[in-house]
Amino acid sequence: MIFFLLIGFLISCSADKPSSDKQESASGKATEAAGDTLQVDVSIDFVTGQFDFRSHDDFVRVDPEYANKEIYLHRKAYEAYKAMVDSAENDGISFTLISGTRNFNYQKSIWDRKWSNSTAGSDMQKALGILEYSSMPMTSRHHWGTEVDLNDLNNTYFENGQGKKEYEWLKAHANDFGFYQPYTSKDLNGRTGYNEEKWHWSYLPLARHYLAYYNNHVSNADITGFKGAELAKEIDMVKNYVNGISLKIKQQSN
Repeated sequence: MIFFLLIGFLISCSADKPSSDKQESASGKATEAAGDTLQVDVSIDFVTGQFDFRSHDDFVRVDPEYANKEIYLHRKAYEAYKAMVDSAENDGISFTLISGTRNFNYQKSIWDRKWSNSTAGSDMQKALGILEYSSMPMTSRHHWGTEVDLNDLNNTYFENGQGKKEYEWLKAHANDFGFYQPYTSKDLNGRTGYNEEKWHWSYLPLARHYLAYYNNHVSNADITGFKGAELAKEIDMVKNYVNGISLKIKQQSN
């Protein structure tokens, strides 16, 4: 009799387990499996940049040895970034982090400044002009602490001399450390959205989970709080820009 009661109890416990690896907590956060050991805490506020990265437990300030100003990254991305930079140094290649985490307010200050300075004839032309290289707030991968901008914010720098050597090193080795270039040439596989950014590299082991959560929880209608935000739906920001990433990253994210 005891044996059958024990079997019934084990079956009952098994049935109570969630079938998904994502569970909503009381705070509205979700924890998603990200490999065998990495767990990702994510929420709508997080993926849309509405938090203070300076006080967030998962974020750390980058040591001045690796950056040209005060910059924060997700601690997991920072660990991988340091390993990549140290490896590059052994090959005679130097990288300096010139931009990392940018939350909603940080991105809004960039967007609003460019909006005010634009001389375009219409609001749509203003938005599309800014979107060549800068994200609308709530839509930037830089919100996540997984993105690094390296050495120079001009593609031409990476096309000649030392800059070309740096870019060739990244293409050959960055993937080994989990970093991928999200905004490659738009001529390749019909990528939409931002222009090519040879300086921008994304720590995919984290970023792919944040993008998946974003796509499941955020729509164009949610993008708000800054000048021109009402254009997000017409532009289709989520499809054309948030997901306007390289085919290689899309394949790695499946």
